[in-house]
Amino acid sequence: MNMFRRRILLAAPLFGLAARAVALDAPTGPVVLTISGAVSRANRDGRADFDMAMLERLPQRSIATETPWHSGVRTFGGPLLRDVMAAAGAKGASARLVALNDYRVDIPIDDPERFDVIVARLLDGKPMSVREKGPLFVMYPFDTQAQLRNAVYFSRCIWQLRSIELV
Repeated sequence: MNMFRRRILLAAPLFGLAARAVALDAPTGPVVLTISGAVSRANRDGRADFDMAMLERLPQRSIATETPWHSGVRTFGGPLLRDVMAAAGAKGASARLVALNDYRVDIPIDDPERFDVIVARLLDGKPMSVREKGPLFVMYPFDTQAQLRNAVYFSRCIWQLRSIELV
């Protein structure tokens, strides 16, 4: 056997380990977010399901901003939407975000890349109940980028987020 072929055969098991390392863990708690469509890191029936602990393990950010739905400046905390999408290996031209009450809004897939959009799980440092527009609320950084303060971007802030469908 030549040396090149031997190296490939010896390295093959390592490639299997690397592939498993990037796989998305299965949720152990209640699923709070499902990403479906073009995902390359599915963990359940071709989709990526997340429980709250999985979202908490992603890098966290906060946005202090005024919104049309709250009085004064409020602080929203959670992972960046682009990090959540990357964890699922999400691809597509747009994403359809769906709330618990079936409200739907489409956002361009480049919004999370252009802006620091977060999947907020905290409001002023505390988890949000469904009554408080939680447990997940997509939030744009309105106070850091003036061009976001309009009806188009306000409509993309979906509260009670339950799923993202890539189209």
